[in-house]
Amino acid sequence: MALMPHTHRNSSRFTPAALAFLLLLALPGAAVLAQGKSAKDAKAAEEEPQEEFFGESVDVNVVNVEVYVTDKEGKRVRGLKQDDFVLQVDKKPVAITNFYAVDNGKAREDVIREAEPVEVDPEMPALPKLAEEDIPDEQRLYLVVYIDNFNLRPFSRNRVIQATRTFLRSRMRQGDQVMLVTYDRSLKVRHPFTKDPEVVAAALTEIETQSGYGVHFDSDRRDLLDFIYNEARSVTEASGRATSYAESLYNDMSFTLDAIGKQVEILGGLPGRKAVLYVSDGLSMRPGEDIFYALNDKFREQASLTEIFRFDLSRRFDALINQANANRLTFYTVDASGLRTYSYMDASNHSAGGGAQIDQTHFSNIQSSIRFMAEETGGFSIINTNNFTPMLDRMAEDFGNYYSLGFQPSTSGVAGRYHTIKVLLKSKVKGVQLRFREGYRDRPISSRMADSTMAALNFGYAKNPLGAEVTSGRQEIQENGQYLVPLTVKIPIGKMTFLPTDGVQRARLRLFVAAKDAEGGIAEVQELPLPIDIPDAEFEQAKTQIYSYKVVMLMRSGPQVVSVGIRDEIGASSSVATHGLRVGGGGGN
Repeated sequence: MALMPHTHRNSSRFTPAALAFLLLLALPGAAVLAQGKSAKDAKAAEEEPQEEFFGESVDVNVVNVEVYVTDKEGKRVRGLKQDDFVLQVDKKPVAITNFYAVDNGKAREDVIREAEPVEVDPEMPALPKLAEEDIPDEQRLYLVVYIDNFNLRPFSRNRVIQATRTFLRSRMRQGDQVMLVTYDRSLKVRHPFTKDPEVVAAALTEIETQSGYGVHFDSDRRDLLDFIYNEARSVTEASGRATSYAESLYNDMSFTLDAIGKQVEILGGLPGRKAVLYVSDGLSMRPGEDIFYALNDKFREQASLTEIFRFDLSRRFDALINQANANRLTFYTVDASGLRTYSYMDASNHSAGGGAQIDQTHFSNIQSSIRFMAEETGGFSIINTNNFTPMLDRMAEDFGNYYSLGFQPSTSGVAGRYHTIKVLLKSKVKGVQLRFREGYRDRPISSRMADSTMAALNFGYAKNPLGAEVTSGRQEIQENGQYLVPLTVKIPIGKMTFLPTDGVQRARLRLFVAAKDAEGGIAEVQELPLPIDIPDAEFEQAKTQIYSYKVVMLMRSGPQVVSVGIRDEIGASSSVATHGLRVGGGGGN
């Protein structure tokens, strides 16, 4: 017989604010009831104060930093060991607790294990050993091919696609996973993660037939420059159109960054190394910058240059980089235009400082952003070339030749703070270059668990050492056409960690619940604290039984997937389980 939850009435409910949000979207999730409680009981429980939980939870979090080492000729430097590296966080050295080295796609036999013992916090439990026969989850590669159609010209895009198709077929390694997404004013998953790169290579063929919006940007910019140099009679007349142009471009770039950031966000819950091959014709760091320089060039009006600061997106790019580094994601960026030529060079534009200088400003603006994205996350940019294959091969070299340095971040800092990272070699070897991500962000376990729960929804990735299971029961239709769906989370008690407390054995679990419908609509993760008390006299028998806990979710009809993350806070272990169901189908399973 399964034990009933030993909880307070209000220990397992969503907040009213979250309830309203989910109902507004008509997505899964809503009232959550303890076993045996009615909806009326749960509503009354919402008005009771939330009780804090007991004890301290131990969180063993290892931050991994990939390091790519090359000599002055660009060749990979192999054979380095843990003691060859110095790892600094916020300019202070930290102990390297995990060391992993990969040469030509294979882990070096001398480091397929945890690093040698170092002086760390004695209260921290030992880290698990790495399995010798498998690639650890924390070292697996997930590559996203991101084709930004909104900021691409079809001709330049298709040249990169041809090179990328060859790369996928010839350079991806066994066990690597690849995904294809596009941005056409909205983010679309063209193919989910797969271990078969041929499938994604074939999917790229379809994209070659689609339009690209980059040609419209060219046309708008060319028309505006023509107006400024050949038609405008005053700076006032020209500045109005210039400002409108910059505002429009600023909005387009903001939506573009939102989409890239969304992709970075949903990758956060995946373990291992994440890389994005981002293909565009460049992004404006300061939309309209070259146009305002053209105004100053034509009318000698310095005030026009101050307008550049109104449309500066550098902080948005900073935030994107911080988010990518927090999620252990590396950008490899491609300027698909290749070798650029000056596009505004007719004789009428050869005023002092005009023509080539305006184009140079434009090129620098749109390339500096994608350089920044790559360099700050440990990758590199592919620019000013019409032959993309050598640099794609260099990216493959990164994937198969690297050092991973792991460290345990301090738990005394402020949650959410961004920290700088620097990696050095102890030996002073001339010409050696190191690339690595230049920062990370402290994230509490609740944030990481929420990401893992979402990763199960988006990618199907779920590890379940606690042996949890999720089932659904009889659905009840409501007046608004939605359904109350009971879900039962089952966890073997013998897999939980308990501490003796005043005559009882006490476990401390925390549930993270999210759901996704067939159209991709997501009910964001809701967090439920869950203490379990078992009297000492019953504990031995209880360890052979299953703990069951019921939540009730308000869901609309159609196919749904529910993801439940479970965190054993005393045992510092985590599980994620998923359950698919059809709401309105007449029952549960």
